Amino acid sequence: MEIVTMVLSLLGGIALFLFGMSLMGDGLKSVAGNKLEAFLYKMTNTSLKGVALGAGVTSVIQSSSATTVMVIGFVNSGMMKLRQAIGIIMGANIGTSITGWILCLSYVGGSSGIASLFSTAMITALFAFIGICLKTFGKRTTHKNVGNIMLGFAILMTGMQQMSGAVSPLRTNETFISMLTMFSNPIMGILVGILFTAVLQSASAAIGILQALSMTGSLTFAAAFPINLGIGIGAACPVLISALSANKNGKRTALEYLINDLFGMIIWSILFYGSNVFMHYSFVNKVMSPVNIALMNTAIRCGNVLVLFWFIPQIEKLLMRIVKDSPEDLEEQADFDLLEERLIPYPALAIAQCHRVMNGMAKKVRNNVNRSMNLINEFKPEKYDKVHRKENLIDKYEARLGSYLMQLTKQALNTEQTRQASLYLHTISDFERIGDHAADIADMSKSINENRMAMSDAAMDELNLVMEAVRESMNMTYHAYLEDDLALARRVSPLGIVIRGLCDEMKLRHVERLSQGNCGLEEGTVFNDLLNSLNRIATHCASSMVALIKIREKDTDIHIHDSKVYAIEGDDYKTTLAEYHEKYDLGQREGRIVSMEDEQVE
Repeated sequence: MEIVTMVLSLLGGIALFLFGMSLMGDGLKSVAGNKLEAFLYKMTNTSLKGVALGAGVTSVIQSSSATTVMVIGFVNSGMMKLRQAIGIIMGANIGTSITGWILCLSYVGGSSGIASLFSTAMITALFAFIGICLKTFGKRTTHKNVGNIMLGFAILMTGMQQMSGAVSPLRTNETFISMLTMFSNPIMGILVGILFTAVLQSASAAIGILQALSMTGSLTFAAAFPINLGIGIGAACPVLISALSANKNGKRTALEYLINDLFGMIIWSILFYGSNVFMHYSFVNKVMSPVNIALMNTAIRCGNVLVLFWFIPQIEKLLMRIVKDSPEDLEEQADFDLLEERLIPYPALAIAQCHRVMNGMAKKVRNNVNRSMNLINEFKPEKYDKVHRKENLIDKYEARLGSYLMQLTKQALNTEQTRQASLYLHTISDFERIGDHAADIADMSKSINENRMAMSDAAMDELNLVMEAVRESMNMTYHAYLEDDLALARRVSPLGIVIRGLCDEMKLRHVERLSQGNCGLEEGTVFNDLLNSLNRIATHCASSMVALIKIREKDTDIHIHDSKVYAIEGDDYKTTLAEYHEKYDLGQREGRIVSMEDEQVE
């Protein structure tokens, strides 16, 4: 019964500790606002700055995992490069060791007089009282956040005291002492540290418990050292889990967190245990105190960074080898590499590079439209996820191209180059909006699947018919841009007008079905939303093709402010319009229509 009470008391202390640390960290992040993220994003142009900022930010928020997850988000979105992230994560490993020193305050004692004012109980009570006053009576959000910080600190200290009290009876327990001796075996100690921290998902909590165990007077350096090495590796678990849905660079960033501590464990193990064979260090059997544990933790983490900092380029190459790029990834990176800033002073070359990158963007957009429309007939979660991953990539294309073109417009351009740059800016906006509508279609397809909506056969046939027309419009847009085919580009606008008419007619038909009770209201809303998105895709296709044609014209209006379907006058315009009216005539269709197309169709 005594063992059960001890275990429950220890678990309660751990729970209080973790909650206090979380509350304090959240309060600190709220007080800092977005400043910490801004520091991480802007101030990492060198690896040394990255290490310093990583250490500083982690010291504030008391969580290397939170810092690393933040950095994974930056790398995942393309805002930060992998090499920058490596420096920040190294710094985060140093910053998280500060927690051990803060926890030493929970062992401050004072028997009487002035010394008692600095006891753990007094410090905890003072922080708790001030914290609850600020949280309860504070009028400003900042005051309440500071109250959360102080309350979190008080709860953290209380948890540490409870853990220490729970394990204090183990001072004279022979079984416990022999178990600690078993942990002196390096392999066992490392494994225990890894497992322990992986379960707690917090290196700070694991160090805190190790400090509590040191108060029994039975924890020696030989037992604490390998456990400490294992704690760093175990702390990588939440980071690796957070990166499961990230792209390849995000996964590499998460893996860097593990590699830091894995290499550190190997280096320290070889150095210490190898030299101990000859040196027979006298401090191996030294009994550890909370301060000794904090010092050991800081020394190990700082030592890791001092050694590994000089190998950041090699670590980056290793990460690239472990998580390899697919041919598709390499193609995307090759596109962005074309936007070489050294070409900006040479507008003719820079504009040609932009056109090549826009070809790549057009391909990604076309494939994502096909992918999203396929989900309407056959929903697959992995394809839905891919639509949103590619939509993020399309946004990245627009950002990179837009930034490059804006820099280009600051150069001395002739009239033709100015017109090209302006119309390119308009076109990438069209492509990006097409990508947005493809993502909207994917979201609506997911809603249909999750809510088990059942549209009528007539509604599905109409959707499939307009999807066939949109596919043709998107494919023509892609090939016209890729091959600079103006004849093909001129066919997109009349098809866009036909699609707009189809969508208007289908909405009227669907209202009639709703009034007859052949389709539900929820399905009717989604049906209309799908038609709107499909119509907008066709509209933006037509608008981008008008821009492609206008680039060849002299004295054209370069200020295109919206994306309406511009009618392109010409001898064959009415003929093309009539052709598409006949091809996509609702009354001429017989039998079921299923519009499915491979996302990589050429």
